Amino acid sequence: MTMSIAFQGAVVEDAAKQRRADSVVKINNNELNEKNIVSNPTEINKQITKGVVRAKLNKRRHLVIPAAISPTYLDHLMPSIVTDLFQPQTVTYNGGIANIKKWSISCYLEVMESGIPCTNPHEGLKSHCLELLETCNKLFSSWYRQQHACNDRTTSSYKIDAEGNPIVSRLMTFITRYTPAPDENALLKHVDGAGKVDGSVVVALPIDRWTASEEENSFEGYGGGLTFWDGRIQRSIDGTRGPEEIDYDTRSGDIAFIDRAVWHQANPITKGTRWALVIFYKVER
Repeated sequence: MTMSIAFQGAVVEDAAKQRRADSVVKINNNELNEKNIVSNPTEINKQITKGVVRAKLNKRRHLVIPAAISPTYLDHLMPSIVTDLFQPQTVTYNGGIANIKKWSISCYLEVMESGIPCTNPHEGLKSHCLELLETCNKLFSSWYRQQHACNDRTTSSYKIDAEGNPIVSRLMTFITRYTPAPDENALLKHVDGAGKVDGSVVVALPIDRWTASEEENSFEGYGGGLTFWDGRIQRSIDGTRGPEEIDYDTRSGDIAFIDRAVWHQANPITKGTRWALVIFYKVER
């Protein structure tokens, strides 16, 4: 596994500065199944377009949009997850992920056809989250089309829907609960699906205020967030060259779109619990 290298002048993308106090907007018949899932449905495609343009200028293949998913919607979704539905499953990865062979802090809603990484996905949790998953499909499809818009080989090879967006399917879906315990506090530098998926989505879920007080479960100020190694090649202090290191202080509703084989990590926490929804995607060809 490639070692994590911190490059001089690492860019810190402070999602908190961009966080909006937008009220949740009722989505119309043509937008995401009439649910209050997206914080600003009339603007989300513009946000994706602008974000992709900035990312491409910096040769990045990922995008993080603060509060794209409504934190209010997630607050309604979360209580049943943390008090009842979340049942972590222990799975074994042959080569390990980020040097961890046994992973026991995720509950799998959907798994690959071959039963990887487990054969007993949680159908109840999937049903509970299905509207959110379908919304993520639409957002990922829109992002993927724009991210690959100038790649003739990619755009000519995938199937498209009536709106010209790629048809995507979820290969694997899971919810992870990070804690300060060893082997539970982070998922260090890795690529999703060993680089065999076309892309992925990570949605930051709310701090658990339902099984204990927010003060007890909060990880704010004690780590967390996402780090990416992506973009322009830079030289570190010791002369080593590598992609830019970019940190995001993610909070509830922030969504990360990640292209195939982009190195990233879920940063360690030393207090509280941190929850995230992760989806691996296949683009139909």
